[in-house]
Amino acid sequence: MSSQAIQQEALSHAVNGRSVGNYPAIFTGFIAKGIPEAEINPRVNVFTYDAWRALGRQVRKGEHGVKVATIIKTTRKERDEATGQEVERTASRPWTTTVFHLSQTDPIGGAA
Repeated sequence: MSSQAIQQEALSHAVNGRSVGNYPAIFTGFIAKGIPEAEINPRVNVFTYDAWRALGRQVRKGEHGVKVATIIKTTRKERDEATGQEVERTASRPWTTTVFHLSQTDPIGGAA
């Protein structure tokens, strides 16, 4: 998968996700970094590194985001014992990722 495809997928997950389970961690983490609560809006101005790249923004070097938990889908190949065929199995598992606030990013290439 190309980096551009990864970035677009990250943005899609960030914007279209339904869970609000990470909101308390997001608000607490960014308030601790000095960002006013009124300026924190998950799914609007808080995204992962790849999602920001898809939006044409770069997280500044040295910036630290807020860790959040998520569920990712994984696939693996297994041999079916009954048929001997190789089959692809999908599963979900927990994962952690880091999100960044808009104020921690700059436009790529000077774009606004």
